[in-house]
Amino acid sequence: MSNVGMNQGYSQLFQSLSSNGSKSGSTNFLSDYASIKSGSYSKLMKAYYGSGPGSSTTSTGTANRSGSGILEKILEERRNPKVSEEVQEANSNLVTGISNLKKSVSTLQNDNTYTNTENGQTAADKVVSAMKAYVSEYNDVVNASKRSTMTNKTAHVANMMKSTSANADKLSEIGVTINSNGTLQLNENKLRATDLSKVQDLFSSKDVMSYGSMVTSRLEFAGVTNTTDNKTNNTASSSAAALKADSESLASDKLYEKIKDKDGKETDKYDIDKIFATAKSFVSNYNNMFDAAESSSNSGIISNLSQIRETTAKNADALKEFGITLDKKGRLSIDENTFKNSDMSKVQKFFKNYGSSIATNASLVDYYSTTKANAASGYTSSGKYSVQGNSLFADSI
Repeated sequence: MSNVGMNQGYSQLFQSLSSNGSKSGSTNFLSDYASIKSGSYSKLMKAYYGSGPGSSTTSTGTANRSGSGILEKILEERRNPKVSEEVQEANSNLVTGISNLKKSVSTLQNDNTYTNTENGQTAADKVVSAMKAYVSEYNDVVNASKRSTMTNKTAHVANMMKSTSANADKLSEIGVTINSNGTLQLNENKLRATDLSKVQDLFSSKDVMSYGSMVTSRLEFAGVTNTTDNKTNNTASSSAAALKADSESLASDKLYEKIKDKDGKETDKYDIDKIFATAKSFVSNYNNMFDAAESSSNSGIISNLSQIRETTAKNADALKEFGITLDKKGRLSIDENTFKNSDMSKVQKFFKNYGSSIATNASLVDYYSTTKANAASGYTSSGKYSVQGNSLFADSI
């Protein structure tokens, strides 16, 4: 199958999830309620209410209480279905699979994997072996996620799959293709014929935007077993709101107004201390937002964090000129002397675009951390998995 055909099939598979989101879930639930009262459950209800054939109820009150009780019981079972043995097995397999997949990615990120060993094993053999394990364990995680009810993990798996889809062309170059159901397939011969540096670059741990780094990030958070979502959302929201304000300030004309002398006349000097204080606050709130929000299973938050991370990575060289550096974990730091000695007109021009872009996505992180905090992942009442805020995810998981 061609890359275009594969991506279309993969996209169609993902899109069916969006059509079964929370809105349709509510509709289905109301439909269930109606059917319980007058449809497929009518005989059962009539029996309990004493109006069906063969009823032997002697007290209207008793019958009504029994009927009301069974109705609530049925509705409660629809809202909170019992977990089957199959689902329990899938949940267990998902936990194990995530742990195994993290090890596979780590092997592909290890420089030793790309060197020949003294016992005669070639780098190519080691890479093929590592990639086989990665593909197998990736597929185990995807397949387990399809049946799992652990939404705090499956949402991160969905984002991992999105990263895989975004890197479909690069993966294809090394012999890894994406099937229509979201699993991977390896062409060993094509991998052996590939320049191994392509594989190493694709899984690089030194590049925060590499495919391997993105997968590792999602797996790290999928492996977290105890999260405090409310505290995380509140911290992420406040940091994102503060980052938005700093970004807008650094992009504004007001911050760069020239200092006036004692007579009120404008000089040619900037208030560098004020500009630096704002830049320092920007760096602090940027890092705080990622520290708080990066573990979120909310697809809206993750999508906008990815946009911010990508925007910053693309502008890393320009930021470095002003003393703002990006480490391999995606966090920023600022050198005061370098920043204060920079041309503030260039700083202003840079933040006109970069700052405005960061402000937009930070505002959305704030939005999803509050308004959409509880609607970003989970199962609808109809049993369909819903990831709000991203139309790419569907019945793949």
